[in-house]
Amino acid sequence: MPLIVVTTSPRVAPGLLSHRAWQVLQEGPVRTASADHPHLPYLADAGISVEVAPPDPAGLVREAGGGTVVWLEADEALMRSIGYAAVALDDPPVIEVVPGSYDLPGARLLDLVAVMDRLRVNCPWDAGQTHESLAPYLLEEAYEVLETIEEGDHTALREELGDLLLQVAFHARVAHERSGGFDIDDVAEGIVAKLVRRHPHVFADTRVEGAEEVSDNWETIKAAERAAKNDGDAGSVLDGVPMGQPALSLTAQLLRRAERAGAPAGLLPGRSDLPGSAALPGSAEPAEPAEPAVGLGARLFDLVRQAHAAGLDPEAELRAAARAYRDRVRAWEAGGDPRSGAS
Repeated sequence: MPLIVVTTSPRVAPGLLSHRAWQVLQEGPVRTASADHPHLPYLADAGISVEVAPPDPAGLVREAGGGTVVWLEADEALMRSIGYAAVALDDPPVIEVVPGSYDLPGARLLDLVAVMDRLRVNCPWDAGQTHESLAPYLLEEAYEVLETIEEGDHTALREELGDLLLQVAFHARVAHERSGGFDIDDVAEGIVAKLVRRHPHVFADTRVEGAEEVSDNWETIKAAERAAKNDGDAGSVLDGVPMGQPALSLTAQLLRRAERAGAPAGLLPGRSDLPGSAALPGSAEPAEPAEPAVGLGARLFDLVRQAHAAGLDPEAELRAAARAYRDRVRAWEAGGDPRSGAS
């Protein structure tokens, strides 16, 4: 006769069990080590009696030799002990594991939410954090993720993504405490709705021919969303670009956005357009190289070196250029004189 072990997932609502699990539980007898097992009330409602007893692997195996025994829930250590006890017998019983419920993809995120709730209540450091105090960690963790990608360290990437995910859960937990705030489910609901809305070729009947058309549709939908938020005014294609990001990434993002909108190349700022910017020693306005990608990193590095030699802050200089370009693009979008918007 068999010893049947029914396993369940704590991340699935109690009472939701597979058909096979309900069958073996009804056949019984059923035992468990946990008096507060979440499924016990549902089993009682179904008329199934469950005996609560300390786990005795050797006793369970011997008893199963004379009749079916059902054990509800077993961890790895108990299963190992049951296996040792079974192989020690001359005529061991059949041991069957019946999964009562399975984790769905993403189920472990429920564990993160539960742990975050507990930390927020019981840990003095976690309880004292605010959005503002957590902001530096969010930036730091994002850069650590980027570093593992650049180094091709996929093992470390898993850990760093977890650290970044913690920041999302932490901010959502803090927000939940505010009057009129939101929680992690609201965050997930928002991004799911956005992804569905911006992928009509996946979730609706729109047809696309390739990735470029997907990108075009994305920008069109974003423009419509901006117009809906602003009473019909589509705003600027540069709306939403975080100006606090590092200057190089800021400049690249501004250029990408403006290029998609068809902004003319004449909007690109020159050094002389920026107030307070001095010419760099040992440099002149360079002619555009035939292959701009060749040695780009070295040329950027050299520009930074020249800026330091001139007593200039290269980050501030590039940020000023990016802001001037932003103003010109917005002036161009509004139909005015792009040069009048330079800052």
